[in-house]
Amino acid sequence: MKKVLLNLLTIISVFILCAIPALAAGEGAVADATVSAKAIAAAIAVGLAAAGGAIAMGMAIAKSAEGISRQPEAEGKIRTTLMLGLVFIETAIIYALVIAILVIFVL
Repeated sequence: MKKVLLNLLTIISVFILCAIPALAAGEGAVADATVSAKAIAAAIAVGLAAAGGAIAMGMAIAKSAEGISRQPEAEGKIRTTLMLGLVFIETAIIYALVIAILVIFVL
């Protein structure tokens, strides 16, 4: 878990460091820096939501497969609950995408 967190922080640091030259470019580049900051923020938001959703979906599918293997007679109920849970996870990812689009075009 520590290694994953360290990798994530490294990636975020690289994104932030890539934005520094745009911020130091001068007075005329302030609008460009704002646009690039919005793009970076939107990319990080969607990326984190997609990564979190992928991890959650993988865990849900693994647990449902384990449950079906333990009780094959409950396959229908487990599958129905799994599909409902996957829909909720995917909805959260879509909300993050909508927020990222709003950040880019509205703010």
